[in-house]
Amino acid sequence: MRKIIKKAEAELAPENASWLDVSAIAQVEVSSEDSQYPIESAFAEGDARGWRASERGRQTIRLFFDEPQRIRRIWLRFLELHAERTQQFTLQWSKNKTDALRPLFQQQWNFSPSGSTSQIEDYEVELNDVWMLQLVIDPDISRGPAIATLQSWRVA
Repeated sequence: MRKIIKKAEAELAPENASWLDVSAIAQVEVSSEDSQYPIESAFAEGDARGWRASERGRQTIRLFFDEPQRIRRIWLRFLELHAERTQQFTLQWSKNKTDALRPLFQQQWNFSPSGSTSQIEDYEVELNDVWMLQLVIDPDISRGPAIATLQSWRVA
């Protein structure tokens, strides 16, 4: 018998998109942050740390663009290797400071260390004049002791 052992490929953002350099065109605001897992890690190509909250419970990440942006794609990756939990996130956007938040997506995912450890969401959107994107993460809707994390966030 011939056998090949092929390690799983990293779940990286697709390369066929023109990802925006968020660090150069936006300011990010987070509700909390573990200093070992800063929010910059979630936006940096090749930084495997990702972001992690410093507190339990619901967390909010907001991207404020310097200039209104045309957004065509949003790619998110969440990773949970240790705890079984059901996470819910909500993604919203607005055109300016006085504009009401407009809903984009709400998604739940069941993480399990023995099975489903990674959640990838790849959305094609048609958004013009985006001033702010808001991601709200509820790391465990059953109110367990979970900490919110975000492995990667890409915007094109």
